[in-house]
Amino acid sequence: MPRKEKKFHFIYRTANNVTGKYYIGMHTTYDIDDGYLGSGTRLRYSIRKYGEDNHSREILEFLDSRIELKKREKDIVNLNEIAKEDCMNFRIGGNGWPGKGTRIGGDKFKGAREYWKDPENKIRMSKIASDSLIERWKDPKFKESRLKDIDWTGRKHTEDAKQKMSDSSNNKGVNNSQFGTCWIYNDNESKKIKKEDLDSFINNGWNRGRKLKF
Repeated sequence: MPRKEKKFHFIYRTANNVTGKYYIGMHTTYDIDDGYLGSGTRLRYSIRKYGEDNHSREILEFLDSRIELKKREKDIVNLNEIAKEDCMNFRIGGNGWPGKGTRIGGDKFKGAREYWKDPENKIRMSKIASDSLIERWKDPKFKESRLKDIDWTGRKHTEDAKQKMSDSSNNKGVNNSQFGTCWIYNDNESKKIKKEDLDSFINNGWNRGRKLKF
């Protein structure tokens, strides 16, 4: 016997009333007042940090079926939308929950490779990811949850690590084979010389530094 179709299908927008950030999703339910706020990863973190009372859901539009709902969410939650600084979505719409959609840059997402070819998109999405991680580490609870299982008591360097540090220390200053040398270059080549000979080379048209070839 086929499962009974639920009564309401709608696109919603849940906003964090403190930060102004928002999440757009789709929902199918028998009860339009079921209190559902969304299941996105960033949204769940936002709710844990600020509480449900500081989030509000707004219904953007109703659809007649689940199939139409998925299509509509895919139109709304697109690459341009998730690239916005205040948007908490990081997957394109139309796949539903839990996590069936591929994150931006994933191999299964057809448009990802073309999207990442644009340097501006790389910079924008990298900044979004970086800013998000920085914000998460500002939360004492998040930081504690990541560090609580690490036992720093009685930790010591291994003998191998000690030897590497010792070797590094012994290779400093006059013990370093490169001590007292520097690079110089002209139009044809780069080479390393003793610093005491630098002035004579400079007088003969050389420049201090190294000219790299690409």
